[in-house]
Amino acid sequence: MKKKLTFGMLFLLFITMPIYGQGISDVTKVGTSSAVFLGIDVGARAVAMGGSFVAVADDATAIYWNPAGVARLPGGEIALIHTEWLAGTNFDFGAITFPLGRLGTLGASITSLSMEDMEIRTIAQPEGTGEFFGAGDLSIGLTYAINLTDRFSIGFNGKYINSRIFNESASSFALDVGTLFTTQFRGMRIGAVITNFGPKMKMGGRDLIILVDPAPDKYGSNDRIVSNLQTNSFPLPLAFRAGVAMDVLKSERNRWTIAVDAFNPSDNAESLNLGTEYVLGDLAAIRFGYKSLFNENSEEGLTVGGGVKLRVFQNTSLRLDYAYADFGRLTNAQRFSVRLQF
Repeated sequence: MKKKLTFGMLFLLFITMPIYGQGISDVTKVGTSSAVFLGIDVGARAVAMGGSFVAVADDATAIYWNPAGVARLPGGEIALIHTEWLAGTNFDFGAITFPLGRLGTLGASITSLSMEDMEIRTIAQPEGTGEFFGAGDLSIGLTYAINLTDRFSIGFNGKYINSRIFNESASSFALDVGTLFTTQFRGMRIGAVITNFGPKMKMGGRDLIILVDPAPDKYGSNDRIVSNLQTNSFPLPLAFRAGVAMDVLKSERNRWTIAVDAFNPSDNAESLNLGTEYVLGDLAAIRFGYKSLFNENSEEGLTVGGGVKLRVFQNTSLRLDYAYADFGRLTNAQRFSVRLQF
């Protein structure tokens, strides 16, 4: 019965990919979604592997890539990530996981995209009005994952999302659902996840409140009628990822993993991510990848990175990871991650 349930859920997740992609054709829908910061890849390790991490998902960043992987972590873990992102912005991610034994694993995360305040300039005052405005995005999530069998895991990640600019903001809630299955063919893993499923976001705030005169041509009309400017609602960046990963070499001292992910977002073209990781003695790793293959409009491409493991205490270790990603005309992004395993 459990095996039938396992394969049934996997089958349903995989058949949604071609259905979900129907009707997109050559229209990429770039710039049509809200909270686009939710699509920024998390973790130097995963980034160095070209974003092919859905079926790997074996550290705390699985909260982002595939929450089902959180159930397979051997212990607790804390992940801290800071990136000087594009156009002078800062991207930060923090996560923590708590194993509950047979009851599963709990996790919590926070993601933010921020920028320094900018001075307000107008046509009348091009040198600045003396006022400043800021903008930023924030997501706070709670994760639960459990191993339903010794081969099949499922995970859920619920999150609160907020975007703001000056005195306006928009909020929403979203759900991620992921599965992870280990096959009997040389331990090959198959992962699938649907992310950012939730209601649309709509900006509101005090700057949208204005005073109008509904009948300026009529005597005695009131020119102080309080009104609200109407803003459009935009959907969240819904996405489906499916991937496979396999250890083509695995011994007590060495491990070589290759991974492939298919990515189908609602606000961009479909693409393929490729990646590999070679680990020596569980102490050092080197990684390569290629991101957004077959997406002709993408500026992303080659990725490379590495990492080291430092033992802090008997059952506690520190992992430091680095990734370099080519962004073409948008300059390059270097990312650093710190993970504490306990």
